[in-house]
Amino acid sequence: MHTVASLSFSSSGALCRGTLLLPESEAPPPVVLLCTGFGGTQDTPAIRAAAEAFADAGFAALSFDYRSFGVSDGEPRQVMDIDGQLSDIRAAMDYITNDLRLDASRIVLWGTSLGGGHVVTSAADRDDVVAVIAQVPYNGFPRRVEGRTLRGTLSMLLAIVRDRLRGRFGRPPAYIPLVGPTGSLAVMASDGATTAIDALDSPTWRNEVAPRDLFTMTKYHPGDYANRIAAPLLVCAAVGDRESPLDQVRELADRAPHGRQIDYDVAHYDVYRPEIRARLLADQVRFLEEVV
Repeated sequence: MHTVASLSFSSSGALCRGTLLLPESEAPPPVVLLCTGFGGTQDTPAIRAAAEAFADAGFAALSFDYRSFGVSDGEPRQVMDIDGQLSDIRAAMDYITNDLRLDASRIVLWGTSLGGGHVVTSAADRDDVVAVIAQVPYNGFPRRVEGRTLRGTLSMLLAIVRDRLRGRFGRPPAYIPLVGPTGSLAVMASDGATTAIDALDSPTWRNEVAPRDLFTMTKYHPGDYANRIAAPLLVCAAVGDRESPLDQVRELADRAPHGRQIDYDVAHYDVYRPEIRARLLADQVRFLEEVV
């Protein structure tokens, strides 16, 4: 059994809101900080299921929305800000440090997709992080974006430049879809992504993003930080992953001093299907029971 509590914390002037699942425990439990993927929100089924699984295993589970997403503050809305999201994760860790219900000396960082890259970056040089779980993690733009034509690439570049200019002059964002079918103008344009989103049950998730900062993602490489992680790292990789290709993901576990990787014969978005998600979560709980 566990209790559920709402919480909030400030991050660079923005108020981030989250949810804490607290298991019954005589002593403050270790806490898993859950970090969502690109454009994700804490009320999506994948995050809710992970939080429940960890709480059932005796860990506190803290999920939250990045600034400008979900129920957190921040204007304009739906702006993908890598540095801002990393700042939000650090602020969430500061919150844990000050919450006497939690064992702040035993923080576990868990992230999926872009959040999987974020937890690798965020764990570097931290002595309060005792384990890291990176699920189908982002580790730089794929070297080859399958399914996107030259025309589609040019359309995306035009959308990014247009929105950057609007941001520079204080204009509202020119949003584009986060997810769309193959060949469409969307950040994640694939039929697999569309199928996953069709099954999404989330009151706060929105299928749009301001693309102004997508250029920043091309320079973001979490693998550069992996060798500075003192804690055990578990990477859960998808063999058929086009969004986080296996060869790029493998670098994370290879560079981490205590890294290990489990490969699953699935594609990127398959890890959010309930039956496959359950397999990954079972492996992740076993990992935490071993190392924490």
